[in-house]
Amino acid sequence: MKNSHQPLDLKRVKVLPLAQRQSLSRIENLLVDPARPAPPCSAASLESVAECARNIVEARRREAGVILMYGAHLIKNGAHRIVNALVEQNWITHLATNGAGTIHDWELAFLGRTEESVKKNVATGTFGSWDETGRNIHLALLAGALNGEGYGRSLGRFIVEDGVTLPEAAALEKSLRGEPSHPLAPARAELLQAMVAHKLPSGRIEVRHPWKETSVLAQAFRHEVPFTVHPGIGYDIISNHPIFNGGAIGRAAAMDFRWFGASVETLDGGVVLSVGSAIMAPQVFEKSLSCVNNLRLQAGRGIVRDHTMYVVDIQDGGNWDWSKGEPPKDNPAYYLRFCKSFSRMGGAMAYLQCDNVAFLHNLLQALKS
Repeated sequence: MKNSHQPLDLKRVKVLPLAQRQSLSRIENLLVDPARPAPPCSAASLESVAECARNIVEARRREAGVILMYGAHLIKNGAHRIVNALVEQNWITHLATNGAGTIHDWELAFLGRTEESVKKNVATGTFGSWDETGRNIHLALLAGALNGEGYGRSLGRFIVEDGVTLPEAAALEKSLRGEPSHPLAPARAELLQAMVAHKLPSGRIEVRHPWKETSVLAQAFRHEVPFTVHPGIGYDIISNHPIFNGGAIGRAAAMDFRWFGASVETLDGGVVLSVGSAIMAPQVFEKSLSCVNNLRLQAGRGIVRDHTMYVVDIQDGGNWDWSKGEPPKDNPAYYLRFCKSFSRMGGAMAYLQCDNVAFLHNLLQALKS
């Protein structure tokens, strides 16, 4: 029998003003002051933090890369100012997160509030169905694509510049007719389609961000530190909006994967910090490192070496000593991707069972001493 089902028509999804959402977190209650004493960690974790600080200092002395990859909880836990201080003081050369990490960052910069009850709002069909979040993040990506920019830089620019300026629809149509095979033709077509379908005006679209000073995206853009975003299609609440465009998200993420690889190229003697990212960080890092090694070997160069990786999470790491390498397949710890992948990436890998904010706060203070 033929399948009679049709795909969901997301253009019919009803979205609501973000201000109406009962947000669970407010920026004034979240933000951690980096000048205050760092919360305590275990003695073993503090030893690893001190070692990590020494390795970062040495990496920066040699102009090697220091990459911080993090999950969304780092932002939900209020670490903005700590991460921004690491960027401003030139300790971090690259930032990477998942889609949710940028959504919380953007909502806090725009509204000063973020997070919702998943259980309650899924039941009412309102989870993620908030107009400004989906609309404005898509707007940033669609506009940024015309400049060949990826997800992180497009959204960082959007926050810093308080909006975007869109070209005339007629100019987009003319460029598509005149240059149909231009590398930017798909981006131009998607923006044109969005402008027509969602009545987006040409010219300046102002979107104020009263809390932009705390935004990690904004500060990375200002300091010209690469910030890449590695989302999944359907993973994030911006999918729950009539403007949802998988092509725009995928194009931005593809550009960011290439920029991430450019930073992995700098990791000889460098440092990788994977903080609270169980899926994105290990998956993206292993593919990118393989691509870099592939290109190096073709050019007669050696693979990336002498890098150190610190994986931080509050889980117990499967009660396995990861300094000994990965466990056997009959050990449940073998299936902890956030540890196992990094243990396979050459260099030296250490696992720290530690709160994500506490780790970075202690690290910042160790770097200052």
